[in-house]
Amino acid sequence: MSLVVSLDCTPDVNRLLQDAGRTHSYLPLTQAHRQIAELLVLNQCRRAHGAGYQHGDRQGCLRGTRESVLNEIENWTEDFSKSPVFWLNGLAGTGKSTIAQTIAERAFANGRLGASFFCSRAFEDRSDLHFIFPTLAFQLAQKYPGFRSLLIPLLQSNPDIFRESLHNQMQEFLLKPLLLASISTVIVIDALDECKDEEPESAVLLVLGKSISKVPGVKFFITSRPETHITSGFRGPLLKEWTRTFILHHVKSRIVHSDIRLFFKHELSKLARRPKDWPTDEHLDSLCRRAGGFFVYAVATVNFLKHKFKRPSDRLDVITKSPESTAYEGKAELKVYTNLDSLYTSIFQAAFCKNDPEDDAMVRSVLSAVALITNPLSPSAIATLMGFERDVVLSLLESIQSLLVLHDDTNHPVQPFHKSFLDFIIDPTRCSDPRFYISPDYQIELFLRCLKLMDKSLKKNICSIPDYALNSEVEDLPRRIEESGIRGALEYACRSWHNHLIVKADRTADMVPVLRHFLEEKFLFWLEVLSILGAVGDAVRALNATIQWLSEVCPDLWLIYVVSRC
Repeated sequence: MSLVVSLDCTPDVNRLLQDAGRTHSYLPLTQAHRQIAELLVLNQCRRAHGAGYQHGDRQGCLRGTRESVLNEIENWTEDFSKSPVFWLNGLAGTGKSTIAQTIAERAFANGRLGASFFCSRAFEDRSDLHFIFPTLAFQLAQKYPGFRSLLIPLLQSNPDIFRESLHNQMQEFLLKPLLLASISTVIVIDALDECKDEEPESAVLLVLGKSISKVPGVKFFITSRPETHITSGFRGPLLKEWTRTFILHHVKSRIVHSDIRLFFKHELSKLARRPKDWPTDEHLDSLCRRAGGFFVYAVATVNFLKHKFKRPSDRLDVITKSPESTAYEGKAELKVYTNLDSLYTSIFQAAFCKNDPEDDAMVRSVLSAVALITNPLSPSAIATLMGFERDVVLSLLESIQSLLVLHDDTNHPVQPFHKSFLDFIIDPTRCSDPRFYISPDYQIELFLRCLKLMDKSLKKNICSIPDYALNSEVEDLPRRIEESGIRGALEYACRSWHNHLIVKADRTADMVPVLRHFLEEKFLFWLEVLSILGAVGDAVRALNATIQWLSEVCPDLWLIYVVSRC
C-alpha cells in the first residue's frame, strides 16, 4: 500500500517528507502517517524564510584572505571548552557578513552547524527579533531528529508561543530541547544590529545571557556593528564572562591591505576587455588606499568595473578622478566613510550625469522604493507601485547595477548590494549630492503610493471565490491569487503601507484625507485580501500603527475617528 501526499511545503520540508518515505517505506502506514504529521506540524513553525546561510546571493571570503580571523573563529568552533559566545564586532563594510557566511559554510561541511540566522533590515521578518528563535529552532529540528521530537509537542500544545516574550521563546524553542536532546552544535547569527530593537540593552543578548550557562554544548557566533545597545549587551554582567570578542576593524592595517589587494588582483584579472598587463601595481596601490580597510569599497569598485560595453580601464578613471581621503578609515576612532561615499557619489554621477531635474525626481522615487521598503520588490513591482513604466524603471536600475543585486528576471526582487549603501543614501551628511539623497518625505510618498494603488485595485471578491466558501475549501486559490494581480506591488501595499507612516507636521494634511478615504471605502476589501493571503495579523499591526500615528498627529480626534470608522 503506497501513501501519496501532495503538499505546499518549503523545499526543506519536501526533502524531509521524501527522505521519510524512502527511509521508512517498510513501516506500517500508521507510523508513516505519524511522521508525516510531525513534519506538517514543523512546517507550520512561524519563521523567517531565507534567513539561513544557504539562501540568497551571499558570498564567502576569497581563498587566501581573512585567514587569521577565520582560523581563530574555526578553532573556537571546535573547542567546546572555550567561551560559548564569539562576538565579531566591526564597522559597516569591514566584511563581517562575508566572514559569517564562510564560517557557516565550513561549520556545515564539518557537521557542526546547527542553524543560522542572517538578519537584514531589507526584510520585515529578518529584522524582527521575534523570528530569530523560532527560525533557529526550525533549522535545528531539520538537522537533529532528537530536537525535532521535542519541538513538535511544543508546537502542538502551545501554538501561541510565537507571540510570547523573547525569554519564553528562548526557553521553549532552544534551551529545553537542546538540553534534553544533549546536542553539541554551532549557531550563527549575523548582523544582529540589523534587527529593530528599542531596548537600551539588546533584548536578544539579555535573554541569551540568562540562558547561555545552561546549554554547555552550544556555541553562538554573532556578528554586529558596535551599536550602543549591542555593546552594552555583550559587556553586561550576564554575557561578559562568556564572550570572546574580536574587533574586526582593529586588525592590523597591513594585513587588511594585503587581503584587499589580493581581492582586487583576483577579481580585476577576470574582467573582459581589459588592457594587457592591467591592473598595474600602481592601480592596485591606489585602489587599496581608497578602500581604507573597507572590503565593501573593494566589492563596489569591482561591481562598477564590470560593465557589458565599457572598458574597465575607462571606468576606473571615473573612480580615480574622485577625491581621495588620506586617512585610514578602518581605525576604530574614525567612523567616517569618505572614500566609500565618494565612490557611491561617482557611480551615481556617472549614471545620471545628463539628467534634468524631472529625471532626478524619478530617480529618487525609484531609489526610495529600493531603500525604504520593508520587503524587496521586483523592478516590475516597483514600476507598478511608483506609477512608472517598467522599462524605464529597469533602465534606471541597470544604470546603477553595481550598487544593487539585480537579476535578469525582472520579477526577481532587487536589493542594495550592501547595507552601507542604504546608510549612505538616507544620510544627508554623507550623500552630499542632493539629487540622490532620499529624505524622510519619501516614506510619505511610499505611504501615499500604497494607498493609491489599493484604491485603484481593491474590489469586492477580487479572487472570485464562490459564495460562502472558506479559503481552505478553494482548491485553486493559489491560481486565483496569481490571476487576480495581488502578487507583487498590491500585496506589498496591502501588507506594508503602515510601515511608511511617519510623523511629519507639514505633510499631515496630505496624509489624513487619503487615509480616511481608504478606511471608508476600501477597508473591507483590504481585509479580504489579507485573509486570502493568510496575513490577517498584518491588519492588526497596521491598525495599531495607524492608531499610534493618529494619536500623535491629531490627538483630539484620533480615538473617535478610528472607533467610528473601523
